[in-house]
Amino acid sequence: MNTIEHIGIAVKDMATSNTLFEKLLGVEPYKTETVSSEGVLTSFFQVGTQKIELLAATHPESPIARFLEKKGEGIHHIAFAVNDIEAEVARLKTEGFEVINDLPKLGADNKRIVFLHPKTTNGVLIELCQDIA
Repeated sequence: MNTIEHIGIAVKDMATSNTLFEKLLGVEPYKTETVSSEGVLTSFFQVGTQKIELLAATHPESPIARFLEKKGEGIHHIAFAVNDIEAEVARLKTEGFEVINDLPKLGADNKRIVFLHPKTTNGVLIELCQDIA
C-alpha cells in the first residue's frame, strides 16, 4: 500500500451532503453511483490527487444504515490503493489482520475491494482497492 485512494464519509442525506461538500471543496462530484450489493449510493469528489467518497444508505438494512444508526454521520473508512489485492490480503493475513470479505468484490468507482476488520486496525475500517483493468 502506497497511497490513500479515498476517505469514505457516511452521510444521512446525499443531496444535502453533496451541496455541503461542493461548497467546502469548490468542486462538484465527478461521479455518483449505486452499489446495490452494498446497499449504498456513493458520490465522489476529486481533491488534488485524493478523493472523498460520500456514502448514503439505499435501504435500512445496509451496512451504511447500520453505521449511521450506531455512530452517526462521519468518517466511515480509509481506502488504500493496492496493485495486487489478493497478494496484499494474503500478506496482511500473515501479519495478523482480519479481513471482513476474504475474496475481493466489486465496489464503486471501478474497483475491486476488500475490507479489514476494525478490531485489528485500531478501530478504523480499512478498505483495500484495486482498479479493475
